[in-house]
Amino acid sequence: MAEQAIQDVLIVSGDAGLIRQALGLLASRGLRGTVHNGPVSAKPPTTRRWDLALIDLQSTGPAGYRLARDLRAGSPELPVVMVSESESSVLAGQAARCGCVEFLAKPVTESSLSHVFGSMLPNHKVVLAAGRADAVGAYQMVGKSPRLLEVVRQATRVAPTSVPVLVCGESGTGKELLASLLHADSRRADGPCIRVNCAALSESLLESELFGHERGAFTGAVMQRKGKFELAHGGTLLLDEIAETGPRLQAELLRVLEQQDFERVGGSETVSVNVRVISTSNRDLAADVSGGRFRRDLYYRISGVKLLVPPLRERTEDIPLLVWHFVNLYTREVGRTITELDPEMLDLLASCPWPGNVRQLRNVVRTALILGEGPALSLKSMPLLVSELAVKEGPRRAEQDDLSLRDIERRAILEALRRTQRNQAKAARMLGITDRTLREKLRRYSQEDKPLALTGDSRW
Repeated sequence: MAEQAIQDVLIVSGDAGLIRQALGLLASRGLRGTVHNGPVSAKPPTTRRWDLALIDLQSTGPAGYRLARDLRAGSPELPVVMVSESESSVLAGQAARCGCVEFLAKPVTESSLSHVFGSMLPNHKVVLAAGRADAVGAYQMVGKSPRLLEVVRQATRVAPTSVPVLVCGESGTGKELLASLLHADSRRADGPCIRVNCAALSESLLESELFGHERGAFTGAVMQRKGKFELAHGGTLLLDEIAETGPRLQAELLRVLEQQDFERVGGSETVSVNVRVISTSNRDLAADVSGGRFRRDLYYRISGVKLLVPPLRERTEDIPLLVWHFVNLYTREVGRTITELDPEMLDLLASCPWPGNVRQLRNVVRTALILGEGPALSLKSMPLLVSELAVKEGPRRAEQDDLSLRDIERRAILEALRRTQRNQAKAARMLGITDRTLREKLRRYSQEDKPLALTGDSRW
């Protein structure tokens, strides 16, 4: 296990005293500083993603303003701090217009620089089950629970092979992060990793998206277009929510996966590719195979190895680490310094069933950061959010213990729709899932043997 990725600060200055002061403060906080003291061009000194930029106007001149604008254009949420040799209101105003969040006049005091780093660079240590501790912005799977560590261990053993992998788990558990691990630790890591959301497109559009099309293949096809299979040649293709594909496309996928060749839509030329396929699904595909909703032969073809990402309610020991992880990511959006977590909040989070899993927890933390106050992260001023998270005890609790996860999911959706008077957008936010995911679940339930009903009315 590794600790979280080290945050990196860009220091653009030729002032040895300022550089020494900034690097010393960063080192004391376990952060990294990268100094650029050469000429400043119209573009940022590097394409690397930074966590904060400190620009010295005395060293850069007017080019410092241009650099600030360029950095902010590429990363709008990047905090940029401007340093000047004077307290000129004109210079401060120009820095603000360039998107700078702070303007410091020399000599810069240690306390003012420490305050900037403390408020804009949260650095609470968290444990990574998988990720790159030395790479800013890389995928990070936060946690130390045995269930999570086991699935990561399995993934790292499978990654170097070319076997197709099926990653299963509920929505919001981190299936795409595990797929990123499989690609990053594979021998195809230098090749492309192309993702296709199978639930977001109709079958005809998805066919064109996967296999490409020739000019004139259909109305609007004004030029030849390569599909995702072709673009993923030599790398990895991630088929996200593959269970949402229709029967005809499942048959085509089976042939392509077996033969590694295909024809573009409207074409006759055979295109050969070498692609490793990783599929994800938030449904029980084995049950879909038994129910005739998914091809059995395709299921066996995509599940050379099957990995199951555990839901958040089964790894509650990871919740404090995840909360700190999201605090690190989002604190600077609100300019709030968090030094502790409210114990009552942690108790509540540990008891929540988390139908939206880690994605829902992320939304809760962001809400608490935005609406709360003070150095302690708490939900005390958010009674509506607390009531939504609270587990309701009652006689039906024992009955729910015998339900399948799908039945529990149905009931969670029912309750959310009831509370929002069937407003699907509000219900999706309450559940911590996207509108599209909720619509797909409702569509799927309406096609199954047990359609959802809302107070006696099964219409949507």
